[in-house]
Amino acid sequence: MADIEEAAAKKLKSRIRKFKKTTKDEEEKQKFFEQLGVMIAIALPNKNPDKQDDRITLIANPEGKLLYAFYDYEENEGQDAASIDIGEKDLKVLAQAFEDFKIELDN
Repeated sequence: MADIEEAAAKKLKSRIRKFKKTTKDEEEKQKFFEQLGVMIAIALPNKNPDKQDDRITLIANPEGKLLYAFYDYEENEGQDAASIDIGEKDLKVLAQAFEDFKIELDN
């Protein structure tokens, strides 16, 4: 187990160095970000968090355009689960609901 944790820590350090590079070089940033996709998992509140879990996962391109989304629903600590693709009509609703979403540090 320690080996995988060490490998993960090493890989994270490498990834952070790459992100630091992109903050200092616009060309490097463009080249790197063209390769990325963004996935955001939104945990939805529910009345029985011990018995149910549901979330929406949004997948966007580097420009922030919503490409795809799916809904996951789980019961019995994940033993019973379903995943449903979210159609274009509902994608528009999600895009509108999260149009002001921005990631910042909480100071």
